[in-house]
Amino acid sequence: MSITDTAKNFFEACETGKGWEVCKAWCHDTASFACQSGALSETTTLEGYTDWMRGLLTPIPDGDYDLRGFAADEARNVVLAYGVFHGTHTGDGGPVSPTGKSLAADYVYSMEFDGGKIRHMTKIWNDGHSLAQLGWA
Repeated sequence: MSITDTAKNFFEACETGKGWEVCKAWCHDTASFACQSGALSETTTLEGYTDWMRGLLTPIPDGDYDLRGFAADEARNVVLAYGVFHGTHTGDGGPVSPTGKSLAADYVYSMEFDGGKIRHMTKIWNDGHSLAQLGWA
């Protein structure tokens, strides 16, 4: 399987809240994670991030993504995915009671590969903008 196919499978599973139990098939067990955002400042493993995404779909049960771009740099073993996450805070959970507010959040995944599996992922995302849209900030 190419790194592009692996990245697409991982992206779909992660963004639909499958969590680590499904996502780990495309990742190293010790895959790391980074994101320069307050909401994810303590998340350092890809396992932690995929489970965070699964949990996000509790307060935002209609959470979905619009994939806008997907590119592989085979020479560097990196795949980039650009999407927009959409959803409305109608479910229980989150820092406040359901607000009924919606968000449209741009983000990029930079997935680094080793031996055909993801070894590290960086998420580029403006959490402050997203949280404000939901009425959480």
